[in-house]
Amino acid sequence: MKKILVIAAAAAFGMVSAQKNTLLLGGNIGYNSDNTSISGEKSKTESFSFTPTVGYQFSDHWTAGVNSTITSGKRPMDYGTLKENGFAIGPFVRYAVPLSQTFAVYGDLGAGYQSMKNTYTLGSTSSETKLNGVYANFTPALFINFKNGFGLNFNIGGIRYGYLKQDGADVKNNQFNFSFGKEVGVGISKNFGLK
Repeated sequence: MKKILVIAAAAAFGMVSAQKNTLLLGGNIGYNSDNTSISGEKSKTESFSFTPTVGYQFSDHWTAGVNSTITSGKRPMDYGTLKENGFAIGPFVRYAVPLSQTFAVYGDLGAGYQSMKNTYTLGSTSSETKLNGVYANFTPALFINFKNGFGLNFNIGGIRYGYLKQDGADVKNNQFNFSFGKEVGVGISKNFGLK
């Protein structure tokens, strides 16, 4: 537990060890499960996320690129189930600070387009809503370099703003999340040299 807290603290203070003129490929996978029991009634909420990233490292500290996020989740609602599928894509910039040959801290700042499709199922009947909007986020993380630019990324949350508007209806959603210390993300990345 102490090792996890040390890694988390280092990530919170910092900003992958960028290598000039390289292509960065990476991705994170996330899973969340919440089991609730109220007066013997059990309910389970699950969600998955996958975030592929591609970027060009144009200096020893700076990277620019594109990342996307695919999410899928399911949760119980009154008398039914809500299934949520989301997609987001947009540019990002990253500033990295190497701490040693093995460790670096970095911060990603990104923004872009997002969409969500919600399907509410009650018995054999389903209804669907679609939402579109924008997002902006900042995520600090820690990179551990194993060999030749291949390594693991760890983060403990970040800051995210999202805006969604439902198609064909006057329904809008503004959401601000401050998730430092509330979630953990793990991913891999690899630098490829360019000629």
